[in-house]
Amino acid sequence: MWRAADGGHLNLSPGLGLKAEQIAKDVRSLWRYAAAIRVDATHPITLGEGWTPLIASQWAGHHTQFKLEYVAPSGSFKDRGTSVLFTYLRNVGVTSVLEDSSGNAGASMATYAAAGNMKCRILVPAAAPRAKVAQIAAMGADVQLVDGSRQDVATEALRQAEQIFYASHNWQPFFLEGTKTLAFELWEQLGFSAPDAVVVPVGYGSNVLGLSIGFNELLHAGVIKKMPRIYAVQAENCAAFHTAWRAGVDHWVKFEPKPTVADGIASFQPVRMKEVLNAVRESGGEVLAVSEAEIATALGELARRGFFVEPTSATAGAALTQLHAQGRIGAQERVVMVLTGSGLKAAEKVGDLLGVLPKS
Repeated sequence: MWRAADGGHLNLSPGLGLKAEQIAKDVRSLWRYAAAIRVDATHPITLGEGWTPLIASQWAGHHTQFKLEYVAPSGSFKDRGTSVLFTYLRNVGVTSVLEDSSGNAGASMATYAAAGNMKCRILVPAAAPRAKVAQIAAMGADVQLVDGSRQDVATEALRQAEQIFYASHNWQPFFLEGTKTLAFELWEQLGFSAPDAVVVPVGYGSNVLGLSIGFNELLHAGVIKKMPRIYAVQAENCAAFHTAWRAGVDHWVKFEPKPTVADGIASFQPVRMKEVLNAVRESGGEVLAVSEAEIATALGELARRGFFVEPTSATAGAALTQLHAQGRIGAQERVVMVLTGSGLKAAEKVGDLLGVLPKS
């Protein structure tokens, strides 16, 4: 199944969480947390995803932890969800899948389909970054370019889902079983304690939901005392969650999308609106929006600190600058900025934004 009989998305029941002694410490991937992942992990489809570096540095004059999710096998955090989802699907006999993506999820699924000897069809916007399209195709996936918006791509995927199993990372609950390991990992890397706040880009919300699910499981297990505040960040030009947040509602509100350099989070009508907004609200966090100029500034600052990320990731930096400027994060609080995607996926765009490409 990929959706309920009424057409809605599916969720898993709450998990029991994890204790430190359950971690398989000799496994250097997210599968070190197999005890809390509700998938048969006897033969996982894995390329060493997870267990990414957590680097201490400075941002806006404040001590900050940078979580380098972009060093994942396919270059983005999506590999956490894909590894777990594809392991589950192969376990239940699914060998051919369909996905729609703005780029990173498609690249991740093409990568793990190749690793798991599965067939994969990826629908992407015709205007998707060519580097991402090339990455998907190089893995042997059937790539189909769809004219129109990101929502048009999702609509076409729903049509094709009548003929091939739809493994959408936005619909599949087992994808979130993978992204929740980000919370486990931060807990372990911070000395088995939770940060005070996590700042993360949000497009459809799998990272926000993963953090919420993971930290809530740790609360349930009694190994942390409080939930970190989750600050979910969108680009002002395409901000479905921020529009709803400002309106004080938990459902989609009509807005006029515009092009943004943060194409990885340019989602017009996300599937899990209510859940993502509730996750942020219940954590005590906020949904923020940043301008194109703020994104470019943060992108350059990250690069000068050694973090070469795509513009989507830089939204987190722009948002943290806002939060510090407004005094909404205390000087002594432990803050994690999640850097979700590699700059190698959008190197030419990064060069243009920063004005660093030499003139011929």
